[in-house]
Amino acid sequence: MFRIRRVPDDALPGNRATIDEVQPIFDEHFKGADPRDLSELSERLRNPFGRQLRTMLYVAENARHVVAGFAIALHEPVIGFFYLDYLAAETKLSGRGVGAALYQHIRDEARGHDTKGLFFECLPDEPERCLDPVMRKQNAARLRFYERFGARPIVGTKYELPVPGSDSDNLPHLVYDDLGRHEPLTQEFARGVVRAILERKYGDLCPADYVREVVDSFVDDPVKLRAACYQRPGHLQSQDATRHQNQIVMAVNDKHEIHHIRERGYVESPVRISAILRELEPTGWTKRVEVVEHGLDPILAIHSKELVEYLERACADAPEGKSIYPYVFPVRNRHRPPKDMSVLAGYYCIDTFTPINRNAYPAARRAVDCVLTVADALLAGDRLGYALVRPPGHHAERDAFGGFCYFANAAIGANYLAKQGRRVAIIDVDYHHGNGQQDIFYSRDDVLTVSIHGHPEFAYPYFTGFADEVGEGAGIGANLNLPLDEKITADEYHQTLGIAINRVNEFKPDYLVVCLGLDPAKGDPTGTWSLGASDFERNGKMLGAVNLPTLVVQEGGYRTRTLGTNARHFFAGLLTGTHRDAN
Repeated sequence: MFRIRRVPDDALPGNRATIDEVQPIFDEHFKGADPRDLSELSERLRNPFGRQLRTMLYVAENARHVVAGFAIALHEPVIGFFYLDYLAAETKLSGRGVGAALYQHIRDEARGHDTKGLFFECLPDEPERCLDPVMRKQNAARLRFYERFGARPIVGTKYELPVPGSDSDNLPHLVYDDLGRHEPLTQEFARGVVRAILERKYGDLCPADYVREVVDSFVDDPVKLRAACYQRPGHLQSQDATRHQNQIVMAVNDKHEIHHIRERGYVESPVRISAILRELEPTGWTKRVEVVEHGLDPILAIHSKELVEYLERACADAPEGKSIYPYVFPVRNRHRPPKDMSVLAGYYCIDTFTPINRNAYPAARRAVDCVLTVADALLAGDRLGYALVRPPGHHAERDAFGGFCYFANAAIGANYLAKQGRRVAIIDVDYHHGNGQQDIFYSRDDVLTVSIHGHPEFAYPYFTGFADEVGEGAGIGANLNLPLDEKITADEYHQTLGIAINRVNEFKPDYLVVCLGLDPAKGDPTGTWSLGASDFERNGKMLGAVNLPTLVVQEGGYRTRTLGTNARHFFAGLLTGTHRDAN
């Protein structure tokens, strides 16, 4: 397992060390490259538009944070293109998918920046243009790799024309990747791209007359691309198509059943997971992955040590087969908290119906591991992920648990992504307010929190979720509550979801986290709304069209007769919305 993150600059010691780890991989793979491309990398990251091309460094790291590969991309925002400058994986990891994940990540980044295409150079595989058979075989392997994604060399131009005074052998193709949009490469756009590459990247090598001759050689409109050489036309498809047709990476809490409260009226039951799996697994949309333990650090990054230690001790000490419920709510005097575990429950809990029992803590820990496992998959290049977990998490605050929730699953996942230098948006579509992520991120501006929910005048948790709660300090404006009436129509809900999505688009995040509550459904015992399967499908389409790597975390939804059907329709919509945007 490895993850991909962007290294924004070398301001932090950890980032400087990461850049140092890139050096030997660069030296191994690019012996003939201009050494300034790496020696000046730190300066280019600090001054990203120094050459009117924004430099961005991405690294793939293993679980021990050791760099396994890297990519350097250049972004031109005015013309609207990405240029892949370098991509390489550590040699001993060749064939392990590091290069493919890095390239897919660059493609996703290019789409996310609303560019029209991705360009890069690749050495030729034709015998007349590369005389060395060993090198020609290596070149062919690279072109075969990129062709899998739909990228092909531009033909019929003078891009391969030797620069005055240089050798004419083994000169690179300019390769174009349409990012799965299947749009022709127009002459005007291509000329602008080529001029920018030659003048800004190779300005010290390319005289003005040479640049003019190459640019003017782009006479076809649309520009011609070489036919596929390495895959039969009927089998040629981009990795995007494979992703969208296939797969939502899914991690399921394999320890959720130990948390089974058999008391009458407790609706957060194990059958919720099986109801969803029964509908989702036959579709073939999901790729189930093994849950990886991540330790306590991601939890302690957002929850207080006191809360975490209390939950661990109180659950371990709970009588076998019995639950402790808060019944005394002492004033929160930090200097004199109660000593008795059963009384102390009310010191940390916000309600009277969330139990402490022997299995709550291990089940909640495993739910967090599911979320982080899926987050790792997104960082490694996957597009959609689903953490199918219970207990849920969006009511757990930094210092408190409640609402069937012990740890803030989605907030932990969002913080984990944000710590990679990413901007993250959370949309909570549960019927109840997501007070957990609001409390945790209320003073931060790198994570946007949006919640659509029943108005706190009548809906749990009653004390948060008002429209005037917009954040504080650096976080002012980064919290949006959209409370709705007790009875609403599906159209009113979708109009509100549109407002939430517009705010996300304004925020320009790198990742989207969806708190998937299915309790807005008709007949849910904890809600008052009446959304049906087609409404959840529309929700999914709208969220998929945001076109971001998306982590879906299961929250509420308690009408088990329709829970699985509604989940299946939501993910059908999510895949349709994502696929439609990609094409």
